[in-house]
Amino acid sequence: MKNNPLPRLDTDDNVRNKLLPYCRLKPGEIWADPISGHKVGCLDAINSSEIEQLMSGEYAQLAVHDPPYNLIAFQERTIAEFISWCKKWVENSWLWLDENSALYIWLGADQKDNFQPLPDFMIMMRGFGFKPRSFIAMRNQRGYGTQKNWMAVRQELLYYVKGSPHFEVQYTDIPKILRGYYKTVNGQTTENLERSKSDNIRASNVWVDIQQVFYRMEENVSGCYAQKPLKSIERIINASSKQGDLVIDFFAHSGTTLLASEIKKRRCFTIDIDPVYCEISIRRLELFRQKGRLGWQNGHPFEKELPSQNNGHQLTPQNEQKQENHNQPIQAKLL
Repeated sequence: MKNNPLPRLDTDDNVRNKLLPYCRLKPGEIWADPISGHKVGCLDAINSSEIEQLMSGEYAQLAVHDPPYNLIAFQERTIAEFISWCKKWVENSWLWLDENSALYIWLGADQKDNFQPLPDFMIMMRGFGFKPRSFIAMRNQRGYGTQKNWMAVRQELLYYVKGSPHFEVQYTDIPKILRGYYKTVNGQTTENLERSKSDNIRASNVWVDIQQVFYRMEENVSGCYAQKPLKSIERIINASSKQGDLVIDFFAHSGTTLLASEIKKRRCFTIDIDPVYCEISIRRLELFRQKGRLGWQNGHPFEKELPSQNNGHQLTPQNEQKQENHNQPIQAKLL
């Protein structure tokens, strides 16, 4: 198997700086895709004028956000500063979500820090018109902990709504095997398997059937430290939007929401404040269109520019210009 991953880009400034010359977006710029109508912007989630430029008068039916916990542009903040920052991008979400729409937010609960930022974030959300609908927990296959505590294996996902949005029940890949729950309907007593609309278990607010992304999976995007499984975003999109709807994501990271929207025939407007993650998102979409692949497994999106991370390969200005021209997509344009 190939063994050429990128290190965590949020902690390795040396590699990240090597990648910046190959990023087609600079801060304030937007990449527009005429094929499916997607947009990728190198924008700030709390900048209302930049979000207005991104939306161009359109309103989204679904928002899926995965904000970096206690990090703003790789700088640590106090919980009060973090919540103040969150309030600004939530407000921008409220302004550009349709009157009937759904909002999903991945947010951690650090048991070493009074379960923050989850409790303070929930309190902050009371100040908006969003209505809480569910508190979802996704189980990781790997966790952390000691012999003196329960193993921590969950990721928290908050589900809010604005108005009365579309929702479609989803089913897992887990077959139903237990009988019971007898109920009399129209004078006939049946049990749950007979009444069921599916042979599989309905998805609940505890997700145990989704594989955590790791290096052996095709969808892996090395360098991205908080990548969400494609299946989890597809489940959200299937449940809370219809084909042709607009999905927004203010923290693109590895581009999973963008890719899931492409697969599920939704449009996606996604942004990231970092040009590197914007470029990764665009390249991931292009890779899927060109080769049908979901990611780079144990490789990385910049392999033409950095063929090997293991031999200390150095870039030259000549190579940089050549590769930059090679990777500029014909179908894309900047707004």
